[in-house]
Amino acid sequence: MKLDGIHHVTCITGDARRNLAYYTGTLGLRLVKKTVNQDDPTVYHLFYADDKGSPGTDITFFEYPGAGPGRAGAGMVHTVVWRVGSEEAIDFWRDRVGSIPFTDPDGLRHDLVVADVPDAPLSATHPDIPHELALQGFDGVRAYTNDLGGNDAFLDALGFVDGDTRGPSRGGWIRYEEAPPEPGIPGAGTVHHVAWASEMEDEDAWRVRVLEAGGRPTTVIDRFWFHSIYFREPLGVLFEIATKGPGFATDEDPEHLGERLVLPPAFEHLRAEVEPLLTPLP
Repeated sequence: MKLDGIHHVTCITGDARRNLAYYTGTLGLRLVKKTVNQDDPTVYHLFYADDKGSPGTDITFFEYPGAGPGRAGAGMVHTVVWRVGSEEAIDFWRDRVGSIPFTDPDGLRHDLVVADVPDAPLSATHPDIPHELALQGFDGVRAYTNDLGGNDAFLDALGFVDGDTRGPSRGGWIRYEEAPPEPGIPGAGTVHHVAWASEMEDEDAWRVRVLEAGGRPTTVIDRFWFHSIYFREPLGVLFEIATKGPGFATDEDPEHLGERLVLPPAFEHLRAEVEPLLTPLP
C-alpha cells in the first residue's frame, strides 16, 4: 500500500476572479470544478487541473474575499513545485511569468523542475501554450519547520523514503527547510493543506496506519468526488489522504467540467442560500 504522489494542493485566495484569470489564463490550467468549501459552504472551492481533472494536477483554492496576505512559517508549505518536460519549457515559462521561481497574484510561490520520472505527463490544453511546454502536474512541495528531521519516523511509517513517496502510477515529495524567524500567518497566498493520493479501497487502512504512527486522523469523510482523511504530521503541516476516485466527471459531462456551480448532493438544498454570497465568475 503506497501513496500515489500528490493528489491536490489546497490554497487560499482573496480574489476569485483574479485567481481564475491567472490559473486558467497565465498558467493554462482548466477549471474542472466550481463548488464550495464543504466545511464552510459560503466559501468557494475552485479546482484547476489538467483536461481530465486528474489527481496529481489539482491546485485548489478557497476564496475569502478581500483576505489579507498571509505568510508561510513553520508548519506550512511555502512552495508548490510543478513538472515540465524540458529546459525549453523552463525558458518558455520564464518568459511568460517573469522569473523562475515565481508567485501568483496573491503571493503564492511556485517553482518548476524538468521531469525526471516515468510518470505520464498530465497537462491542460490552452491556445497560447504549446502542449509540449505545458505544466505536467505536481512534482512536490516545500515546507518550513523549526525541527528538521523531527517527523522522519512518522513519514517512514507512511511509506515515505527521504520525503519521497511513489505509488503504482505517480510519485511526489515534500522537503523541509529551516523556517524564517517570523511566525506564519494564514491568509491569501498561503497553502492550506497538501493531499496525497490513495486507492479507494485503501482509505480505511490508511487511517489505521496514521493512527499506528501516532497521528490523529479524522474519520473518513465523503467529499463526493473523493474520500478523505485529514491530520497534522508532527511538524504541523496539514496532510490529507484523498482517494483517486470517483472523480470530477461523476456529476458533470467531462466536456463541460467547471462551467457551472456544482454542489454535492448533501449540499444542494443550500444553493439558494449560498449562491448569492459567492463572487460572480465568468
